[in-house]
Amino acid sequence: MPSIRLETPINAPIELCFNLSRNIDIHLASTKQTQETAIAGKTSGLIELGETVTWRARHFGVWQTLTSKVTEMEEPFFFADEMVHGAFKYFRHEHHFIEYNGCTLMTDVFIFESPLKILGKLANALFLTRYMTTLLATRNSIIKHLAEQQ
Repeated sequence: MPSIRLETPINAPIELCFNLSRNIDIHLASTKQTQETAIAGKTSGLIELGETVTWRARHFGVWQTLTSKVTEMEEPFFFADEMVHGAFKYFRHEHHFIEYNGCTLMTDVFIFESPLKILGKLANALFLTRYMTTLLATRNSIIKHLAEQQ
């Protein structure tokens, strides 16, 4: 299974970074290029443990719907969301936060498995891992910018 790991140092308190990272409105702002909307479950504000959100977005020219659920949370250090319905065979997105000297290291670990066996593995190698990395990096840059402006 492919795994993406991104580390983002942020000059802001851990609680702020944690809350910005689980804010659905911030997520939507970071995915304007995919015309993403939250259409069911928790559709705005801070998502909590056990809550789900259903996203609708356009990826690779195709409208897709994906539902994820927050399955673990240890505020303000960690939360994980996992796909319960969608195009992937599996995905888990872990959000880790470590505070040091008033700053925060935000680490994303995104583990996924594409459908379609060999074709999915080929898609991962050719473009999907890079595409998902870019989506996560864009999201993180917006979180970093907002946190450091406050």
